[in-house]
Amino acid sequence: MKVAVVMGSTSDLNKVEPAILILKEYGVETAVRCLSAHRAHTELAQFIEECNNNGTEAIIAAAGMAAALPGVVAAQTVIPVIGVPLSGSVLDGMDALMSIVQMPSGIPVATVAINGAKNAAYLALQILGNRHENIREKLWAHRAQMHEDATKANETMIEKYR
Repeated sequence: MKVAVVMGSTSDLNKVEPAILILKEYGVETAVRCLSAHRAHTELAQFIEECNNNGTEAIIAAAGMAAALPGVVAAQTVIPVIGVPLSGSVLDGMDALMSIVQMPSGIPVATVAINGAKNAAYLALQILGNRHENIREKLWAHRAQMHEDATKANETMIEKYR
């Protein structure tokens, strides 16, 4: 089980690291790279080619501003690509969001919320869960825990305002 995580700049790491930690928590082999679509395009193409041939099952690509990275990755692979638009410009991530969701027909990029790296990890895990029963079981257990936590929070609120 492999997922690649690529970001355009080291300054993106603090927003992307939660996804890396979630993937590792689920026991997923995670290849992490910092490769700008504009400044390191040769190395990015080499990395995508590695992913195309090494069993990588999903790629998370995070970028801000023009956010070309997810689209450039998707153009070079048929592995599912999950784009994470990052805030950081005067448009606070809306520019990145619009760039990622406006991919041309035939080159899709699944897109999560601005700074939504955690959901990118969970979406990658759901993709893996189609082939790996242990991941699917862990995801169901996580959902059950979220349900239990929400129920307890509700009960606490009811008691507080009785």
